Amino acid sequence: MPDFRAYAPEVIADATEIRLTPAESHHLVTVNRCGRGDPVIAFDGHGHEWVTECIDPSKSAAVLRVRETRQAKPLPHEITLGQALPKGSTMDDIIRQATEVGAARIVPLQSERTQVHLDGDRQDKKLEKWRLAAIEAAKQCGNPWLPEITPVQTLGKFLSRWAPMSPSATGVGMETDAHPAQAYDLKLVASLHADTTTLKAALAHYRAKHAGAPKKVLWLIGPEGDFSPGEMTAAISAGFQPITLGPLVLRSDTAAVYAMSILRVGVFDHGFHGLSWDWEQIVSQETVLDLSV
Repeated sequence: MPDFRAYAPEVIADATEIRLTPAESHHLVTVNRCGRGDPVIAFDGHGHEWVTECIDPSKSAAVLRVRETRQAKPLPHEITLGQALPKGSTMDDIIRQATEVGAARIVPLQSERTQVHLDGDRQDKKLEKWRLAAIEAAKQCGNPWLPEITPVQTLGKFLSRWAPMSPSATGVGMETDAHPAQAYDLKLVASLHADTTTLKAALAHYRAKHAGAPKKVLWLIGPEGDFSPGEMTAAISAGFQPITLGPLVLRSDTAAVYAMSILRVGVFDHGFHGLSWDWEQIVSQETVLDLSV
């Protein structure tokens, strides 16, 4: 794979030349030092890639000549990360890491113990920053698919898609949502509370029932201090299985990338690309780690 990658979201499929935006040109030419004649892979974040040659290394309007057009195959399984907002810039790191492990969708959530509150212009700026972080990560790791990053929403609104109920039932205000519930084969919530099961057990139960691995999985990860008891009850009522990641307490960013990675490697990529994974050995690692605070 060429060393240089460039994000080009508005290229037509049969383009012969690609002119990059000023920001992308600056990053490619000034930051990464791409020169005339260097190979560059341009991608649009939706699986389209163009194998190109830089014919004009302008710092404000670089031009790439297309040599080949290709469509990347989507990952065989889809992970959505529902992430309660952590403190500081930790969400930026989670976005990058989720992109690197191939998350299809990231849903930032406002929960009872979330200490970051975004609204109006501040949320718009954060969303733009997170999308830029995803682009940077995709360029670095070679992922031709950018995750969808949704606007911030409350946990109650998010859960209402599967289990609308009165606030008195769970202690969590369940807001109405006009969007239909998205179908997931498996919905998991990482938990520090009692009465959890292991990822290994949850997957084994799914395999036994459905004769195969889940295609679409939703992981719900809490903020510092985990979800409240009321929120956990609401999640379980909405069909989420509480999962322990082990006996140790992890930071929220560590929990997010660990949960997605073990799912991707241990289940989705099991035997993928000719690799031979020892599933029993991989999932045994969950006895060494646990959810984040």
